[in-house]
Parts: sequence; structure tokens; C-alpha cells
Amino acid sequence: MSVDEVLELLQKRMTDGTFIRGTISQPRLKSNETKRIKMKPLELKGEFYIQFEYQHERILKHENVPLDSIAGPLQKALEEYKQFHIELTDETIQILLSKKMKVSIKRIFLDTEKTVDYAHNRKKHYALNEGTPYPFLVRLGVQTPEGKVKNQKHDKFRQINRFVELIDDTLSHLPKDRQIRILDFGSGKSYLTFALYHYLRIEKGLDIRVTGLDLKKEVIEECQTIAEDLQYDQLEFLVGDINEYEGDTAVDMVVTLHACDVATDMALAKAVTWGASVILSVPCCQHELFSQLQSPAFDVMLQHGLVKERFAALATDSMRAELLSLVGYEAQLVEFIDMEHTPKNILIRAYRNGRQPDQAQIARYATFRDMLNARPFLEKELQQLGFLSAGSDEND
Repeated sequence: MSVDEVLELLQKRMTDGTFIRGTISQPRLKSNETKRIKMKPLELKGEFYIQFEYQHERILKHENVPLDSIAGPLQKALEEYKQFHIELTDETIQILLSKKMKVSIKRIFLDTEKTVDYAHNRKKHYALNEGTPYPFLVRLGVQTPEGKVKNQKHDKFRQINRFVELIDDTLSHLPKDRQIRILDFGSGKSYLTFALYHYLRIEKGLDIRVTGLDLKKEVIEECQTIAEDLQYDQLEFLVGDINEYEGDTAVDMVVTLHACDVATDMALAKAVTWGASVILSVPCCQHELFSQLQSPAFDVMLQHGLVKERFAALATDSMRAELLSLVGYEAQLVEFIDMEHTPKNILIRAYRNGRQPDQAQIARYATFRDMLNARPFLEKELQQLGFLSAGSDEND
């Protein structure tokens, strides 16, 4: 089969109503910034599309392509990638393209047909189902004992499910041959801590031990009581400060949600120190850079307090992600649904890969930092801990 015939096959099968999902991977060139492309069908306002999700090293980009226009993106992908995995209602197609564009194709026909899910604006299919009572959600006041989501708790229910989706994405990065150690800094009322424990322990049956840490003694005591009542024997809540916690020497996953200002940086530095395989962090109140920003080139923006605040938050999180990439993590900034209806809905997701940065990447970070006259707390922490060298480009 030729490449043109592969294109014709993919175009036909992805537009005939049988396409479920697909993944394109293994870029031919190392310089290709898009490492993987995921595809799925969508129905938006009565029109059908294929959504292309372009996964860069640290960001995700989406493009909804009408069915009659997918030939272009597919042809480009065939030229730039070596592996295709296509799931259809009646078969699975695996395609490999050699360096010389020789096609190897394997088609596995199914005994039972699957169904296509075009859900987007329709009712959301959650990891935790509406109508199913979950003891922790009932106890926390999100659901009634019958499993109905309370009227004022739908936003929280959506947030919890979004968080569970993110947790599910981390599974391949966690150890499988021993107990998984998880810390949640600034756990607060712990809706998401309980959700994490329920999903990994109850739903997935994993051997985990989870600690929620917060400074509010009354909240911690209430959460500990709930955990005991639910017999969540591997979940504990402790009163404590992020920067002073010394209860572990190695941790597999660190979660920090809405830790204010440099408390987020303290948690990130702790995670790096422990060699955490997974970091999930939703920062809050990025005041540090706001007071440091001095860049005449941006004066048109920075003269407006509201714009300056938002720019400082975005720049801070961008530097945090870049610093994590400099100390051996694959870091991305992804959207996180915030039930409090604030614009602070960026989540830093980082997976440890142990990769050493090259000089070009280090210089790129330093150029951006110096342009803003920034002195990031996280950079200084990582330098003091020995994960970053304090070179000539370091701010004083």
C-alpha cells in the first residue's frame, strides 16, 4: 500500500461515522515541536469535526477540523510522523512508515462493534458518575445520599471530575511494584484529596498512602474524622507548613492546589528534592513577580494594574514550568476548571524524565527572566538545593 492509498483509507474511515479515536506519534525530525497528535470526533452545533490535539513538550493546542478538510492535516502528518494508531467501531488500524516511506499496515477486525461518542456540548460523561452516590461526596456535602449532585455543588462536581481526569493521566508515571506515596500540600477542605484517594484506592485498587497537609487545625481535624469514618486507612491529614514538612525522604506524587504566592514554589522545590515522578500544581496569588516587573518594552501593558497582574501570573507560571524542565521534568501548563470562578485556572503538570537541559534552553530561560527583571523564588530554592548551578547569568 502506498502513502497516497493510506491517506485515502484514513480519510474515508475517519469521515464515515466509524472513527472513535486516533494517535499519531514518532516524529521523523527531532526538531519537530509537536511530539504527538491525538484525534477524536466531535459534534458542535449540529456539525461534525475531527479534533486534532497537538501535544508539544509543555503545551497542548487544539484544532477542530471539518470532515471535508481533514485531508490536509492527515497528509502533513503522514509526511512528518512514522506511527499511526486508529480505533474504529469495527477495526483497529496500525500504520508504520519507514525512513523511506515504506508502509507497514496491520488491521485488526473486531468481533463486536463499538460506538462513537461525539459528546462535547452534550451531557458530560464523568469519571465519577452523576446519580451514583460516593460516600466521600455525600459526606462532604456535594451529593445527597441518593447520589444527586446538590444544586449549589455542580461546579465543584465538575472540578472534582476534571481533577480525576488529570489523576488518571498520571497513572503510567507512577510505580507499579510498591506502595505509591502522595502528598497534598495546602489541602484545605480536601474535596480533591478525597477524590484522589477514592479514585486511586477504591476505583483503581492501587496501593497508596496519602497525606493532606494544611495550616488550619479545625479543617484538618474535620478531614481526619471523615477519613476515619469512611475507613480510608491509608489517608491522613496533618497540620503543618509546606516549607517545614520533613516527614518523607522520597515521594511519588506532589499535589498543591491554590497555595498562595511562593508557597507554590516551596512545594515545587520539595517535590524536586524528593524526586517526585508527578507534580500537579494550581498556583494562586503570584505577587512576587508583580512587585519586581521592570521592563520598559512592556510599559504599554504594565501601566494598567489589571493587565500587569494577569501578565505577572502568566509569566510566573511560565518560568516555573521552564525551571522544572531545567531540573529533569517534562512540564506543561494545562487548563484546570476552577470552581471558585477565578481566572487562576492554570495547572502545572510535570512528569519526571531525568533529562538534562542544553545550554540553549538555559540561555532561553535566562533571557526571558532578565527581560522582566525577575528574581524567581523557585530558581533560588533550586540553586540552594543544588539542582541548578548559580552561574554568571544568575540575578543578584
